[in-house]
Amino acid sequence: MKIKSLHVYSDDGRRRDVTFHDGLNILTGRSSTGKSALSEIIEFCMGRSTFNVPEGVIRDKVKWYAVIYRFAGEEVLVAKPAPAPGALSSSSVMVWRGSEVNAPTYEELVANDNDDGVVTLLSELLGIPENTTDVPLESSRDSYDANIKHTLYYLFQKQGIVANKDQLFYRQNEDYQTQAIKDTLPILLGVSGRDKFTLQGQLRSAQRELRLNAKLVAQARDAIDNSEQRAIGLLSEARAVGIAIRGESGADAVDLLRQALEWQPLSVPDDDGDRVSIIEDELSSIRDRRREAQRHIESAQQFARRASGFEGEVIEQRDRLASIKALPFSKSTGEWQWPFAPANLGLHTPIAHAMLAELENLDRELAAVTGERPALEAFLANQQKEVATLTEQIRRKELELSSAIASNEIIAQMGNRNNAAARVVGRISLFLENLATDEELERLLSEERRLKAVIDDIEGRLGADDSESRLVATLSNIAMHMSGYIRDLNGEFNQFPARLDLHNLTVVIDRPGRPVYMNKSGGGASHLAYHLAALLSLHRFAADYNQPIPRFMVIDQPTQVYFPSENAYRAAGGSVDHTEQQDADLDAVRRLFKLLARFTTEDVPGFQLIVTEHANLRDPWFQDALVEEPWAKPPALVPDDWPEIPLN
Repeated sequence: MKIKSLHVYSDDGRRRDVTFHDGLNILTGRSSTGKSALSEIIEFCMGRSTFNVPEGVIRDKVKWYAVIYRFAGEEVLVAKPAPAPGALSSSSVMVWRGSEVNAPTYEELVANDNDDGVVTLLSELLGIPENTTDVPLESSRDSYDANIKHTLYYLFQKQGIVANKDQLFYRQNEDYQTQAIKDTLPILLGVSGRDKFTLQGQLRSAQRELRLNAKLVAQARDAIDNSEQRAIGLLSEARAVGIAIRGESGADAVDLLRQALEWQPLSVPDDDGDRVSIIEDELSSIRDRRREAQRHIESAQQFARRASGFEGEVIEQRDRLASIKALPFSKSTGEWQWPFAPANLGLHTPIAHAMLAELENLDRELAAVTGERPALEAFLANQQKEVATLTEQIRRKELELSSAIASNEIIAQMGNRNNAAARVVGRISLFLENLATDEELERLLSEERRLKAVIDDIEGRLGADDSESRLVATLSNIAMHMSGYIRDLNGEFNQFPARLDLHNLTVVIDRPGRPVYMNKSGGGASHLAYHLAALLSLHRFAADYNQPIPRFMVIDQPTQVYFPSENAYRAAGGSVDHTEQQDADLDAVRRLFKLLARFTTEDVPGFQLIVTEHANLRDPWFQDALVEEPWAKPPALVPDDWPEIPLN
């Protein structure tokens, strides 16, 4: 994609044409003649609705803008009317296509499309593949398709950018544009294939579905967990407003609620408060029973503590006697074991009788205490179970009481019990309709398992993607030429390798020990060298490997860095004599244009470079590259005799 010609139309139907050719195109001249506006017009006619042409003669006198683009075997005219007075943008477009297209007359200018159509058409003709940007899932921004608009970053080096140490690409300093460059450049360089983006789109979709399903699972579980409590409350409300519900105590509350759907209005007196009183009495009775059970538990626990202490003392005393073999016979073997008396002697003495009696008494007491322990533990377990059951009954009764009181308040507000009952029936119906069942939860869990399997499969297929390594290889290929261009332009640190840093969108010089970033280098001439080296190398790679980036670039006033001041640069005014009088570094100016000319003839034959300038050189090759005679006032882009556009 290159530019064949640019056209502007006056309000009275006149047309001004600027024709470009392959290779180096130079437009030089005085200030305020419209040179810098060329890039704004080209961008405006590439699908950008915002109108950025500077205020002045061009805005005041130009009614339509048009650019003819050349593709292989086809030409496309894109013409756009100037925005209405006071408007900041225009999206109406006229599009002509053909093997050869010439500029229309003013009478033929009629809008037949819009900017979206232009973007789609130019993207398709340029050959940008179907794609979707690779946006991380945790990011707040959305994925989008790369298109012709995402090539503009590499097509324009405007006056304020061309030697800017902090900004390498056009629009890089605007909101969201930095990330857009990072997202789309790999696509335009052929690094990221369509399959990858298709899979990533499927992965994002599956993960969104999984997150949504997870919320539904959590809601279903929460609804199931809370359904009984809500059902108890609604059941109490129903009974409080006189809805007849029959069922045994402890029956499933949800099943009982279904009876409420059969309710019919009855002639009933207004609320008499009996339901609340009955629940309060029942609640008081249950609380009394729970307190009684808790007292039994406390008494049993106290008895167990005393018994445990007594048992410990008995065991300790018995063990002391057993340790000195106090019993004459071993209980386990029946053998004589007293060491201080012959066998069977002295057993009928008072001392022997007393000792044996004491030991037998200890054994009986220990057996009695030990025998009571299982019964005591069983009693405690039963009492604790009873307390838990009563506590649950209290909770349910408190819910019933709260709902009954609320129902009475509703009855008072609604005038009679039938109205309140109708309201409660409606709430019960809604509850039952939205009630999450175990079957629904199982269905959601099954869907969760399916989505996880899909995600695992896609992630496995994406794991085989080699786009990262391909991106590294591509940037290495681009870097291969950057150092040479920096040396040709005599940029600082030109003895070291240079590379394009896609993460920070800048140029880095890989000096041993400490890399030098473009914004840490000094001098406008070096910054210009880094800019042109990066952009020319990128375009060279795109041309060598037939990647979908247009084969043109517009550079606005690059040699300003070689003049002692801005005033001196402007004073050149497109004149050879004035250029030579401004104490400029003419060798550097000549070196720059020779590099640009060589790029379009040797490095990328036929590449179109459009350079707008104040400087002018005598060299024949420079003069041959001039698109027109240097612009003064007049001539310029807009002739002086064109009428101004009426404001209404």
